[in-house]
Amino acid sequence: MRITQGAFSFLPDFTDEQIVAQIAYSLDHGWAMNVEYTDDPHPRNSYWELWGEPMFDLPVEEAEQFMREVRACREAFPNHYIKVIAYDASLGRQTTALSFIVNRPADEPGFRLNRIESHDRTIRYQMHSYATEKPVGRRYGNVAAANGASAAPSSDESDGD
Repeated sequence: MRITQGAFSFLPDFTDEQIVAQIAYSLDHGWAMNVEYTDDPHPRNSYWELWGEPMFDLPVEEAEQFMREVRACREAFPNHYIKVIAYDASLGRQTTALSFIVNRPADEPGFRLNRIESHDRTIRYQMHSYATEKPVGRRYGNVAAANGASAAPSSDESDGD
């Protein structure tokens, strides 16, 4: 299941050249730039981990400098979701002007929708991320598999049903 958060989520993944073009567009508008990453892309998890420091007042000519930060984050977290965020402070407050995913894990397990029935025929729904069935840091990709060990799931891992 492809996670669709931020702008451009329904398009194919951007190439690095297309990402640099979006960065240049953002910098041309005077927006501050930021890179964030997570292994829990739940729609209500709007606070991802911050990579480095936000870049303020970066000239358009230095869009490639910001792209180096994106590449460094990809290298450090190849199996995480990584997004670029541009903040607009022109209205006197920091507002997200543009946000889009620039890296995603090879396997995106998706979400399950749980139906919860309660009194007076009230029906509620709750989303459950399959990724959160594994501990933080092991949700995408298997550390043991990277070291050449077996990547078979343990008996205590849920099958998601």
